[in-house]
Amino acid sequence: MFENIPTWLTLTLGFSAQTFFGLRTALQWLKSEMAHKSVSPVSYWIFSVIGACLMFIYGVLRNDFSIILGQFIAYFIYLWNLHANGIWSRMKTLTKILLPALPFVAALLLLKDAQEYSQNFFRNSDIPLWLVVFGSTGQLMFTLRFVYQFIYSHRRHMSVLPAGFWLISIVGSGMIIIYGIIRLDPVLILGQVFGFV
Repeated sequence: MFENIPTWLTLTLGFSAQTFFGLRTALQWLKSEMAHKSVSPVSYWIFSVIGACLMFIYGVLRNDFSIILGQFIAYFIYLWNLHANGIWSRMKTLTKILLPALPFVAALLLLKDAQEYSQNFFRNSDIPLWLVVFGSTGQLMFTLRFVYQFIYSHRRHMSVLPAGFWLISIVGSGMIIIYGIIRLDPVLILGQVFGFV
């Protein structure tokens, strides 16, 4: 469906997403160093939402179900963290409606051509089913760090990034790097290598 979109544009979207993810990590690291403990700054979650939107589009353009799945799940945890950090209550009503609706609108647009997307995602000769499963498992593992963070933070009634978050990140990131190498996906490889460091 998107085969006429130039590769450079697809890669630009992917690298833009990874730039936001990289910025969030760099800012979180700097703020944590200054505080002498792991902190969860608001900028981390704002950059996460922007990066997830761009990465979701990149996943659609690459016909990559595992990327789409990972971003869809993590997106709502990013929104919860905006709420936990007090940002949500300061947003305009329209923004509060649009942000949660965005992934569902995107999913409905994909379902409009469900047969074509099913073919591209699960019966694509460029991406064998075992690789879709492996990549999706890596994305789920990487996304589970946010589920873990959500549960951990929710119990403490504050947004924090515990040590387990970083351990799960390393495992999921390693799987995504392997997946990216097999798929020859420079966006996934470079994004995860930066995060791995």
